[in-house]
Amino acid sequence: MGRASCLLLLLLPLVHVSATTPEPCELDDEDFRCVCNFSEPQPDWSEAFQCVSAVEVEIRAGGLNLEPFLKRVDADADPRQYADTVKALRVRRLTVGAAQVPAQLLVGALRVLAYSRLKELTLEDLKITGTMPPLPLEATGLALSSLRLRNVSWATGRSWLAELQQWLKPGLKVLSIAQAHSPAFSCEQVRAFPALTSLDLSDNPGLGERGLIAALCPHKFPAIQNLALRNTGMETPTGVCAALAAAGVQPHSLDLSHNSLRATVNPSAPRCMWSSALNSLNLSFAGLEQVPKGLPAKLRVLDLSCNRLNRAPQPDELPEVDNLTLDGNPFLVPGTALPHEGSMNSGVVPACARSTLSVGVSGTLVLLQGARGFA
Repeated sequence: MGRASCLLLLLLPLVHVSATTPEPCELDDEDFRCVCNFSEPQPDWSEAFQCVSAVEVEIRAGGLNLEPFLKRVDADADPRQYADTVKALRVRRLTVGAAQVPAQLLVGALRVLAYSRLKELTLEDLKITGTMPPLPLEATGLALSSLRLRNVSWATGRSWLAELQQWLKPGLKVLSIAQAHSPAFSCEQVRAFPALTSLDLSDNPGLGERGLIAALCPHKFPAIQNLALRNTGMETPTGVCAALAAAGVQPHSLDLSHNSLRATVNPSAPRCMWSSALNSLNLSFAGLEQVPKGLPAKLRVLDLSCNRLNRAPQPDELPEVDNLTLDGNPFLVPGTALPHEGSMNSGVVPACARSTLSVGVSGTLVLLQGARGFA
């Protein structure tokens, strides 16, 4: 029973808590959200037991190496012996972050969570060490609807998604992978995600259009409706169109904001026909000085806000669109113009500049927090 209790500790949460807070865990008055931040070198993990009644749980381990848990927990034990206890937990959303986690320990936690009612799992600032063992015949997968990963490194390189996928039931609907150390996957090992409707690969600036094809794993995401590619090194809408066509992905909504997009395309590049399923395209914060070539012929929504357009787009430059957003472009703001050579004016509308700065600062803070966690 002692080992089972230790293993249950892995299922409890943690969030950022003020440095002046004496206790590592806090549970709100409604017993809804519980946050733990184990920042001490020798934390008292039993403090997390107060989170057993919470619906939302967040646990951060201060960058600690959790390998010592393997001496206290039998990660290979059959979790069915305490399945009823796990099923009684109220937790629906769990965030785990800032730790070095042996793959064997992660698998042990996933096996236990498979008997819970957890629906949304977020892993942040984690370093997964070792290889993940195969799914035992008697094990059941985790029935998640949402899986979000940010700044998670895996010792297994490109095969990590396939290894993680075997521990999930096929009903996953939302997948987010940000700041991935290896955004390209071993596609021959990855099975299809038949229910996945939302895929977010944002904040992977090294991805690029070539890497996008490898990341999308052709014909493995047949149900995608929403695809987010913010800050992923995309260069032209036409290049993205070609990558989507090669991967057999036909999203209804595509977010290409916060990429440095070129308005022109290579004349020698073959023309790409966008899928008729696409009806919403976000090109905001893309540094565009004119409407880019190669857009879909018809859209319901086109967002060109917070670019550097110095004049109103001409009708022949635009697709047939029902809802066009141009807010935050210089031609709409008196006194704002495109920069001249040698000038200090960036040509960016002040409100948009503040928004861009806030995004950059928040991203930097995430990176710094992750770096401190592993220092």
